[in-house]
Amino acid sequence: MIFARRKAEMTDAAHALAGRAQAIATASHHFVNGNLLKGPYPAGSEQIIFGMGCYWGAERKFWEAPGVWVTAVGNAGGFTPNPTYEEVCSGATGHTESVLVVYEPAKVSLEALLKVFWEAHDPTQGMRQGNDTGTQYRSAIYYKGEAQRDAVLASKALYQKALATKGYGAITTEIAEAGAFYFAEGYHQQYLAKNPHGYCGISGTGVSCAIGTGAS
Repeated sequence: MIFARRKAEMTDAAHALAGRAQAIATASHHFVNGNLLKGPYPAGSEQIIFGMGCYWGAERKFWEAPGVWVTAVGNAGGFTPNPTYEEVCSGATGHTESVLVVYEPAKVSLEALLKVFWEAHDPTQGMRQGNDTGTQYRSAIYYKGEAQRDAVLASKALYQKALATKGYGAITTEIAEAGAFYFAEGYHQQYLAKNPHGYCGISGTGVSCAIGTGAS
């Protein structure tokens, strides 16, 4: 019980694992579309990082979205450089399982991706998502630039209203400027494409997000 409780409480920089200077070995190409995981990315493309529970199922939601150039799973929002999967699961890195989404704004809007994010999981659960408990499963959005920040905050306010009408509590999603994104091991990348019957622990609330529809 003490270990479970520790995993559900955020660590800090002073107590986080040391990590390592060298990046963890990962895949070079996206298993589904063949694009380079680490770039170079197309001119004019943009990036945003989402955390919404187990990243296996979360990543699939975004690689299926039209206009997304590439997705990759990894770890963000914590302190430990280049953590292993086991280190992140210990709760001692501060990271949350995350999906890097590289998209082309001419083909898909940020609002469309935010709609996927809000509807595909329950953003009110704190340090868990469904049966997956721990700080690595917290909901998060790590944005890049003021325009993304403003769009994220507007979408949060809109979705909070929708959730409240269905009896849900406050959104606990961590929203912050993006820092380092550490790519996960190769076997995690596009896991559900390689293992179609693999575990997917994310599930939405059933509450629609009206972003981009003109509703408020």
